[in-house]
Amino acid sequence: MARLKFTKMTGAGNDFIVFDNRDGKIPEDRSEFIRHICQRKFSVGADGVLMLENSDRAHFRMRYYNADGGEAEMCGNGGRCISRYAYIKKIAPEKMSFETLSGIHYAEVRGEDVKLRMQDPRGLSLHIPIELNGQEISVNFVNTGVPHVVLFVDNVAAIDVKKLGEEIRYHKRFAPEGTNANFVQVINPDHIKIRTYERGVETETFACGTGTVAAAVVGTALGRVKSPVKATTKGGAVLRVYFEVSDKKIKNVFLEGDAKVVFEGTLCD
Repeated sequence: MARLKFTKMTGAGNDFIVFDNRDGKIPEDRSEFIRHICQRKFSVGADGVLMLENSDRAHFRMRYYNADGGEAEMCGNGGRCISRYAYIKKIAPEKMSFETLSGIHYAEVRGEDVKLRMQDPRGLSLHIPIELNGQEISVNFVNTGVPHVVLFVDNVAAIDVKKLGEEIRYHKRFAPEGTNANFVQVINPDHIKIRTYERGVETETFACGTGTVAAAVVGTALGRVKSPVKATTKGGAVLRVYFEVSDKKIKNVFLEGDAKVVFEGTLCD
């Protein structure tokens, strides 16, 4: 593959390698390439890859790939990063739209922050009994662009996210696609702490945008939080979730937080 320019970005500690692929230099058969460049210590290293491509429905198309090379429907923090990238590179204006596998999204760049319109949540299911290690626990599920399980805990710092997250991610109840797993501590009705095991990255990440939205949505459905919700992530960054509740349905959901350029470079091989 030819030498490729890239931009390394981070959104609340969720880090991405961003490519402008409007010229189609990176072929569709890209899973092995993505797995390689996402390896920390061996290549650039990242939680995932963002490809900016042409769209006839919006300012651009976002393709998101997890570190395992698999393509996902949506990534909240990735959506915020690629929006700021498109603005910086003069590909899109401050207020823009972009296409994803989950539909059209709208974003507004506000300095280093980006406010992103998410899809309305679907498939909300509360108090799902599942068995883990011989014990039955109750979890909650919602799709905020990708599937998420949300489990509320008393002390999120005490949770073994890698172990429990992996067990939930591969639980037969959520097969065959699997799910992300979020562990959430409510500080007060407008503030939560959250840790997430991400499907596709297959470990805990410093932040997850769609997971943060899922936590806010489920918390609202359970009467534990209300909009706007401030979420403190594993990396210490703060994400904000805004939404409306009408006829017991949650809609007009927005995710806001930082989207920073870390460095730019060129892949040599």
